[in-house]
Amino acid sequence: MRKDPDDDLATALPPSLTVDLHLPEPVHEAPPEEEAVALDAIAVTSDVDSAVSTMSIDIPTAVVAAIPDVDEEVAEPTVVVPLPEHPETPVPAAAPAPKRTKAAKPLKPGRKPAPEGSWPELVYAVSLHLVNLGDSAPVRARKALDARIARRFDDRPRFVPVLSRKGGVGKTTVTVLLGMALADVRGDRVLAIDANPDRGTLADRVTKQTRSTVRDIVLHAPELNEFDELSTHVSHDASGLDVAASDTDPLLSEAFDDGGYNVVADVVSPHYGLVVTDSGTGVVHSVMRATLQRADAVVVVSGGSIDEARLASETLTWLEANNYGDLVANAVVALNASTQGTDLDKLHDIEDHFRSRVRAVVRIPYDPELAAGSVVRYEALRPFTRDSARQLAALVVDGLPGEGE
Repeated sequence: MRKDPDDDLATALPPSLTVDLHLPEPVHEAPPEEEAVALDAIAVTSDVDSAVSTMSIDIPTAVVAAIPDVDEEVAEPTVVVPLPEHPETPVPAAAPAPKRTKAAKPLKPGRKPAPEGSWPELVYAVSLHLVNLGDSAPVRARKALDARIARRFDDRPRFVPVLSRKGGVGKTTVTVLLGMALADVRGDRVLAIDANPDRGTLADRVTKQTRSTVRDIVLHAPELNEFDELSTHVSHDASGLDVAASDTDPLLSEAFDDGGYNVVADVVSPHYGLVVTDSGTGVVHSVMRATLQRADAVVVVSGGSIDEARLASETLTWLEANNYGDLVANAVVALNASTQGTDLDKLHDIEDHFRSRVRAVVRIPYDPELAAGSVVRYEALRPFTRDSARQLAALVVDGLPGEGE
């Protein structure tokens, strides 16, 4: 039997053979329609081109056996070799786009906004938005009070000292309540300064975030041109109120006088719209002179007993005798109805007395959140207490001079 020469060739070859194929560099010719705008010839070499121009491919023996003898003249074979498949590199998932707050749809001309309040909201929903009763009476009252508290002023800040001739009547508590009620609604910054010449406790009524005091603000005044620099010396309450503490050392606190208060007031003026000052007990110390000279309105704090009310009335008399009669006529009395010795039967008589001398009187009720004597959480106050603080804030803002005054 005659052996096929191809069988001998296949037997003589190894199981696999490596053949180097040198393919010509791919040439890109621009189509006719691109010639007019084609750039100059630029040599570009990509990783794929390099891999194709020179590569080593393992060809099985059976394929080699089918190739004609090299001595014969044959047309150049066209070998189609599939490239190995590469696993696709996973593309990292794009970070989710931040949620965009949906803008409120503009109201159609003549159409009122959706009402607030249980009954108006129910009627509005049941009627498929066809019947709009408007806000309920409590909601209208709340919005009106917010508008009064949020009244804006010009670039000059407004100063409001809180005064008392007797300790223990809740002057610091009233300062905190007033500051929180203002800061919770207003769009500008509100600061409470502890200007007590003795060791004040205003900073103890908020969460402390710094050990700095008004003394540090005085010492670093030339460096505190920007708010970020000043903010490191005050504590920031959740309601939005900022607090500048007094000195904790009674010996050093004596150095905080009218000059020191004026320096602090000048430093904070460019950054705050309203400054409430806890003036300390009494009215004859040096800081009181500086606070009254800058005051746009005053709040006088009285306890609920006859003796405490008498001392508060004497404070008004002292102000009138020292040429501050305009402040007395525009003053608001905060009547703390939770002090020791409060005579509930006499509260109406006390209120009537002060209404005859000042512009308004606000009664501050007992509240466990205030009675603790520690950090005051504005959101934890009883509704009536919070409403009293808001009434006090609105009355104070009502009496502040407007733009250009």
